[in-house]
Order: sequence, then structure tokens, then C-alpha cells
Amino acid sequence: MRLPRLVVVSNRVAVPDRADKGAAGGLAVALSEAFQRYEGLWFGWSGKVASPPALRPRIVDGARVKYALMDVTPLDRQEYYSGFANRALWPTMHYRVGLSDFSRADYAGYRRVNRTFARALAPLTRPDDLIWVHDYHLIPLAEELRALGLTNPIGYFHHIPWPAPEVLATLPGTQELLRSIAHHDLVGMQTERDVDNLERSLAQELGATGNERGTPAVGERHSRIRAFPIGIDVDEIEKSVTRSRSSRLVRQTIASLGARKLIIGVDRLDYSKGIPQRMEAYERFLADNTDQRGRVTYLQIAPTSRIEVPEYAAVSRSVNEALGRINGLHGEPGWVPIHYLTSAYPRSVLAGLYRLASIGLVTPMRDGMNLVAKEYVAAQDPANPGVLILSKFAGAAQQLSAALIVNPNDKVEVAEAIRDALHMGQAERFARWQSMMGPLRERDVSWWAAAFLKELALTA
Repeated sequence: MRLPRLVVVSNRVAVPDRADKGAAGGLAVALSEAFQRYEGLWFGWSGKVASPPALRPRIVDGARVKYALMDVTPLDRQEYYSGFANRALWPTMHYRVGLSDFSRADYAGYRRVNRTFARALAPLTRPDDLIWVHDYHLIPLAEELRALGLTNPIGYFHHIPWPAPEVLATLPGTQELLRSIAHHDLVGMQTERDVDNLERSLAQELGATGNERGTPAVGERHSRIRAFPIGIDVDEIEKSVTRSRSSRLVRQTIASLGARKLIIGVDRLDYSKGIPQRMEAYERFLADNTDQRGRVTYLQIAPTSRIEVPEYAAVSRSVNEALGRINGLHGEPGWVPIHYLTSAYPRSVLAGLYRLASIGLVTPMRDGMNLVAKEYVAAQDPANPGVLILSKFAGAAQQLSAALIVNPNDKVEVAEAIRDALHMGQAERFARWQSMMGPLRERDVSWWAAAFLKELALTA
């Protein structure tokens, strides 16, 4: 029996020359697994700004996948991407209501780009295609495709947190967004908490009803809402550790550490990641544990992003201020408390650094899943594993409960977790690591893609 074709739609497309697993982003790696089984089409923004843009996408042929790339205008980028998606939706979804900056012009641009994408995508689809839409940039896309007459099964996966109804309701246009999401046959969330939040929003804002949990009805439409926690390729991470031995950065880190223990944090520079708060917790650890000065080093890797959004410039300033203060006050000749890098590194290099680190410090203020936490665990040496310190507000905490779970808002609690992790015995470290590896292998990235697409096919 011939499988249907898979059509993936995302804000950005990992074109062939960027799709290498060693350097690609998390979504690109995850979706490459889906395309192992299905032939398909990957549609989305090219990343380029053009005025005027082409009305039809540029097609790039791959072995099993065609890539359809759309340019956007400068106004589209400002309103759709920098504006509504990242200055209104993103902060609201991450419970940062005070940072949300809603503009009706931006919202109109967000809807306009989704409409433009739908009109460009529709002629490329076939009647039996499975369509899989990804993330908050494209919530209205299914509604626009339905308006053009498409009856295909359309699924949506939300990679970031879905907030509680009272938080989402602060955003103007909430009811329209909820009506839009109800046009998907299947809505995937990272955690059961996200599922519950969306269901409650649909009920409270639109009066959605349903006898079966996870299948609310909005008018004539019934959407399945399910949790599909995204996973990682455990085997690939383990292979990357081996490949990392040839990395100059990994070799330099080994040489510079000497007998010191390494704490590592790896995040995109974003206010949701809690990097300034994490640095302050480390500072508290140094103040409370003076015997550890010179015996531990904290490496924070934080590539910059969305620099055109003012809130991101503000978090960059906060990080640099904390970095300068801590290194200035606590540093000693021959020892710098925090090393801070803003370059992006391939997974093969990061895996080697994870293996070196006695502590993985993953303390976002709010996160949909957080794959760094999973990659850190998968990269550990079974004979001498490190300790994961993990925010209770990361989706990964639902699966990685054997980590040291902390409240990232509590500097004392995080500082105490760092102390406890550094003094933890090998037997306890191994037991915690082993209990986390089971869920990582059982629900890896292949499981995630297969489980979602199997459920979506049932709606056909």
C-alpha cells in the first residue's frame, strides 16, 4: 500500500545545504526523521526578504523531499515575524504578559502572511497528502487552507508552551486564534499540561464541548488534542560524543579545565531561558561555598537571535552586566568563574562538551520541552555520569523526573542544587542517569514523528 505524501509547513525551511544533522536546528533534525518514511514537500519562509516577493515559491529538489521556499516583504517580516509572532504571541505563550506588545497592524500582517502562504501552498498539494503544520507562526494556516477548499488531514504541532486560559486571554485576538487552531484535525502539544490549558481555553472562550477528553468540538469541527513530547536521536548523540574528540574547542576545554569541574548551559539567547537569573544563582553558589572557588567553571553558550526585537537586546545587556559583575568580583588570577560564548556550535561539538560537564544547568523560566536537557543526559559517560539540574517549568521535567528539579526563580534553591550535584556520589548519579535514559530511548525523535503521523492518518 502506497503511503500518502507528507507536506510539512514551518516558518523556516532547512534547505538541503543546511540540513546536516551535525549543525541543523532541533526542528530540522526532528522532521528529517519524518521524511525517512514519507516522500514529501517542505514549505515555508526562505529566510529572505524581497520587495516585491514572488507569488509562487522557489522549488528545490531533494532526494525524497522537495523544498518550497517563500520570500516575504520587509513589511511582512516586521509585522508577521518580528511583530505579532515574536513580540505578542511568544511572550504571552511563555507567561511574560508584561513583555507582550500587541499591535493590530502586526496582527493583520500575521493573518496576511498565513493567507499568502496558504494560497501559494494549495496548488502544490494533492488530495491524499498529509499536511503537518509547525508552531505558533502558522496557527491560522489550516483555516486559510480550508477556505480554499482543502479537505486533507491537517495536523499542527505546538513546540512552545501553551499557557493557562487566564494568561492567553490577555492577548487581543485570542478567540480568533482559538477558532483557527480548531481547523486542524489533530493538535499536538509537548505535555499533558499544555493539552489541558488549550482544552480549557477552548471551553472558556468558545464554549467548546466534547464527551471525550482531548477531542473538543468547536461548532461543527472536532479537533483531537494530544500530547506528543518531542524526543532526540539518542544513538546520534552518542556517536557525536565520539566524533567530538577531534574538535578543537573540546580539546581546548579539556586542557583549560585541568582538575576543575565543568558546569554547562546551552541556550538560545532569549528572556524565556533565564540566563541572567542562572548566572545570579551561580554567583550565590560561589558566595555560599567559598571552598569551590577555583575548583569549578561555568560555561554558558548562548547564540544571539531576533536582535531586531527590543526585548532581546535588553536580555543581552542583562547577561553581559551579570557576567561582568560576577567575573569581576569573584574571579582570581588563573580562574574565570564564567566563560560566555555567543557562537553557535554543531551538535557534534556540543555533545563533547556535555560529556565533559559534571553538571548540565538547564533552568528556563518556561519552555515547551527543552532538548538540551535530553541531549545532556544522552551524552553522559555511563561509568561516570554528570547531574542534570532542570527547571520544573521545562516540559522535559515531566519525563526527566530523576534530575534535580528546581524553581528557576529561586536563586538559593538553584545554588543548593549546584552544591548537591557537585557532591553527589557515583552510585546516585548512575541511578538517576539510568532512570532518565529509559524514557529517552522509548520516546525518541522517531517515536515522536511516527506517533503524530499515525494519529493524523486516522483522521483521514
